[in-house]
Amino acid sequence: MFVHCVYFWLKPDLTAAEKHTFLKGLDSLTKIHSVRYGWYGMPAATDRPVIDRTYSYGLVVVFDNEAGHDVYQSDAVHDNFRALKELWTNVRIHDFET
Repeated sequence: MFVHCVYFWLKPDLTAAEKHTFLKGLDSLTKIHSVRYGWYGMPAATDRPVIDRTYSYGLVVVFDNEAGHDVYQSDAVHDNFRALKELWTNVRIHDFET
């Protein structure tokens, strides 16, 4: 399995409509045909020194393999989501294989 984890820091002054657009975009990413599993959400309420809760939203999508990830990266839905980049100030991506 190929796991793609993405963390977003949204701009603090987003309107409700902009935030809704962002969340619809996240949801659309989980529906790309090469995604086996997909989840997104806000940081959990856990509070330990080793946990980074500074991000606004996280996305985890799982693929059968790296080829599935590559299909995801070139999908038009993913391209449309990247066009929303003005809604966040920072993004961090961590990929790993199981």
